[in-house]
This record gives sequence, structure tokens and C-alpha cells, in this order.
Amino acid sequence: MTAGERRGRLERAGRPSQARGTTWQRFCADASQLPGIEPGTSYATPALYVRKKLLARLREDGETVAIGVDFLDRDVLLEADPEAFYLTDHYRAYPWVLMRLSRVRHAAALELLEQAWRRAAPRRLIAAHTPSPAESAPRTGAPGTRGHRPRLR
Repeated sequence: MTAGERRGRLERAGRPSQARGTTWQRFCADASQLPGIEPGTSYATPALYVRKKLLARLREDGETVAIGVDFLDRDVLLEADPEAFYLTDHYRAYPWVLMRLSRVRHAAALELLEQAWRRAAPRRLIAAHTPSPAESAPRTGAPGTRGHRPRLR
């Protein structure tokens, strides 16, 4: 996926025209649809894992989630929707972003979690998962060629 495609997808995820706000319970309930997602704790707060790899955790304030993202995605999110996404100095050196549950769109939160899951999950779990809309998009290119489908990794 090119930087422009990534930016466009993430900016759409942060559009203010959509209803904002979600809860940790709703986030976890929908996250359980991904194969291998396991609830747990991290720093004495609720967290989500896949195969013992941390994907997201509720912070101590109960209103913010730390979620794993690529550095490029993080920069786009911070610029596109600073109400929902922010950083503290602690997270600056790590591929994580802080997400305000009261300000983030639920669909955007789930998309970020699925991306984190795809980076951490074993290939067989990913293969067992129903393709996301980006993966099931038709291939482009001339007939008889392999075409191109953006990679999600």
C-alpha cells in the first residue's frame, strides 16, 4: 500500500461526520470476532492479546486505549484526528498511539485493532479470518495479468 492510499484510508477513518464514541466493552465485544483474540491484563488494566502478543490495553483512566500501530499510521492519525488520537512522551519511541474512547469512531477503533491483529497473529489465524473489504476488493490491471491488490501489512 502506498503512503497516499494509507493516508486516505486512515483519514476516512477519522472523519468527523460519523458518530463518535465507543466503550471498552463494545470494543472488546466486537474484537472477539477476530480469531485468537484473548482478554487479559497489562499493567493491571484490561487488555486484548493474540497469542500472548499485546494488541491494545485500557489505560488507568478508563477512558483511553493504547493500541499498537505502525509509525506511519500513527503520524497520519495524529494529524487527521487529534481529538481522538494523541501521544504522551512515554509512547513517542514505541509503535503505539493513545485513543480517546469518547472521541474515536467505533469503526476506526476496530480497523486499527484489526491492523494490529494482522501484524501480530500467526498466518493460519489470518487465513481463517474472513477477508476485510480491502482484501476482497477487485484486482486492477489488464486481463491476463496478475493485477495489483494493496497489501495490508
